[in-house]
Amino acid sequence: MGTLLLRHATLLATMDDQRSRIPDGGIFVRDQVIAAVGPTDSLPQTADRVIDAQGMLILPGLVNTHHHLYQTLTRAVPAAQDAILFKWLKTLYPIWAGMDSEAVYVSAKVGLAELMLSGCTTAADHLYIYPNDVKLDDEIRAAQEIGIRFHATRGSMSRGESQGGLPPDRVVEDESFILQDTRRVIEQYHDAQPYAMLRIVVAPCSPFSVTEDLMRQSAELARSYGVHLHTHLAETSDEEAYCKATAGKRPVAYAESLGWLGDDVWFAHGVHINAEEIKVLAETRTGIAHCPSSNMRLASGIAPVREYLDAGVPVSIAVDGSASNDSSHLLAEARTAMLLQRVRGNPAGLTAEEALWIATRGGAEVLGRDDIGQLAPGKAADFIGLKLDTLGYAGGAVHDPLAAAVFCEAQTVDLSVINGKVVIEEGQLRTIDLPPVIEQHNRIARRLVNGA
Repeated sequence: MGTLLLRHATLLATMDDQRSRIPDGGIFVRDQVIAAVGPTDSLPQTADRVIDAQGMLILPGLVNTHHHLYQTLTRAVPAAQDAILFKWLKTLYPIWAGMDSEAVYVSAKVGLAELMLSGCTTAADHLYIYPNDVKLDDEIRAAQEIGIRFHATRGSMSRGESQGGLPPDRVVEDESFILQDTRRVIEQYHDAQPYAMLRIVVAPCSPFSVTEDLMRQSAELARSYGVHLHTHLAETSDEEAYCKATAGKRPVAYAESLGWLGDDVWFAHGVHINAEEIKVLAETRTGIAHCPSSNMRLASGIAPVREYLDAGVPVSIAVDGSASNDSSHLLAEARTAMLLQRVRGNPAGLTAEEALWIATRGGAEVLGRDDIGQLAPGKAADFIGLKLDTLGYAGGAVHDPLAAAVFCEAQTVDLSVINGKVVIEEGQLRTIDLPPVIEQHNRIARRLVNGA
């Protein structure tokens, strides 16, 4: 791919181990990898592609660790606007049951485009419902076309209402097929090499939608291939009660009994977790994807992120499903995470730098990657740029550009480079033509809701 030089950034925040901030900073990229980072004058002065970053804050690309991209199709559905999680799911399951391959492919493009424009360069998505002809391949195709680094999770639901589960029987799958198809996508798509653009994750949906046998077998399958594990856990008090009633255990103890703890596991939400459970998560290096907006939207509660960080639990940021957040703006999510911890009574409950740290380095750790999340030699060339002379940053960026990116109005990025390739320039996504995709997406969304 040749060389790329970014130079004269007003501030370059590396998120390296020293949390270095470099005024008049630059990055020199060779092929897809960062070769040098430092003051502009210390770098090579020529390259195949030169980007002038004067007036910009440059950050590592943000990492989104939990999403349901297909849910862009059901944002703000009236019947689900004011519901808690279980009622919200029961309202939307019949609509999602009408999805086909085209719906999942197009919705993935929409959600990923929104993520990329908000600063995301690596995204994990949790696709757990496979009606009609839907396959995980549909999302993978969308991610490859749009140019984002992608962790596709082969989710699943096998416990329908007739077996005491939450989802209707018509949207669950046979467990033997789930395991078979999971093997297929791992063998076909998973890339374990450094700088991989695509990895596969094994991800049964939740304790209330799969059996204990599937949870155990999924863990065994994932570890036989060396891939990561992901599921929802302790999102709501209802889920906490469900674990106690059906398994006689609290959520983390239930997960532990199924082989679901370790540095190859991360859970979405982790809201209803007590001090002893936090200690267990820290000791086992089990990760958490914090989804603040979704947790507020569904009245699920506030995750104890401050306690997680103080105990040493790996924490990342995620937007969660686009129908429980109704947005896929990852920089806005980092801002919300910062503010929500302060609502608990501590004005420094989460600092701006900590919010960006967990949105970059935290996400990388949770996904099991040491090649993304920071700007340093040998790391993937994934970085974003924000112009500081905008209305939203006026009066803030002149004092502390890094803090302004979190405290001030959440912006879309002006520049994004993923795997050494410029994918957003002058605020415009260059890899796909968005207007026809949005039109197609809205047409599918109307058909789904009207059909249900």
